[in-house]
Amino acid sequence: MRRSIIAAVTALTFAAVITGCGASDGSGEAASTSAAETEGTSAEDTEAASEAEDDGAAADGENVVVKLGVVGSIYEDLWEGPAEKLKEEGIDLELVQFSDYVTPNNALNSGEIDLNSFQHQIYLNNEIEQYGYEIQAVGNTFIIPLNLYSDKITSVDEIKDGDVIAIPNDLTNGGRALKVLESAGLIELSEESAFSPTIDDIETYNVDITIEELAANTIPSVLPDITAGIINGNYALDFGLKTEEALFKDTSVSESQYWNIVAAKTADLSDPEKVEVYDKVIKAFQTDDEIDVFNNEFGGYFIAQGWDQDLLADYK
Repeated sequence: MRRSIIAAVTALTFAAVITGCGASDGSGEAASTSAAETEGTSAEDTEAASEAEDDGAAADGENVVVKLGVVGSIYEDLWEGPAEKLKEEGIDLELVQFSDYVTPNNALNSGEIDLNSFQHQIYLNNEIEQYGYEIQAVGNTFIIPLNLYSDKITSVDEIKDGDVIAIPNDLTNGGRALKVLESAGLIELSEESAFSPTIDDIETYNVDITIEELAANTIPSVLPDITAGIINGNYALDFGLKTEEALFKDTSVSESQYWNIVAAKTADLSDPEKVEVYDKVIKAFQTDDEIDVFNNEFGGYFIAQGWDQDLLADYK
């Protein structure tokens, strides 16, 4: 059953983590077997035999633990199927929940987790520039569209001078929203505005609309009071808005800078064994079964993108 996405984003508990990508213990089973087989031997011999069996299991690469940092319990739904597949390959995928979007990259860079999956490429680039992290994308997952919705009109052509259009007030989603309005023919942006334009980058209003910047999670609830609003797919889903009801659909879904990614610590990519494990994690996600989850459980608000790109090819 789909969890509430808004609750997932706003009410998470920070999880303490330790350095991952190691073999799980398994000492209980090994100790039991060792005791049965070494009856009559000394305690020291029994303990040594148990430790030897544990070391052998680790050396064989069994039960490899991969800690994946995420923000929002929705990722537990998205990664549930891949995690089951990975168990069959001897990989135990552990999701580590973070309560904000800043901490997961810091935790990845410091080696507290092995991978994270919560951001798109633009956000990662900004984090690297700001904090000097040595982390990078190793796989693509999906994009969540930003569509234009309205309770009052049924066509973009009905938007007239003086109408109020709400967009998210954060830089990344606000920039995407402005590009949606440009694609809809309502405004024209400066060519220098790149991927994160602001209202100041609007060169021409083809319709003299008023753009109101609001917290993204509040826009669905104010639709009755405005002409239309650009709504994040997760919030649209939580408020029961369907993709086919959109006044205008996001055209930025093909822009790779907005694709959500799996990121890894760059130094880890020099380890062939870790590269092999990370590759399996990504491939376990990029499946037809996951697309069924996108479409059937989340109403098509998650769109697979970039699955034909092997971002680990240079490290294999």
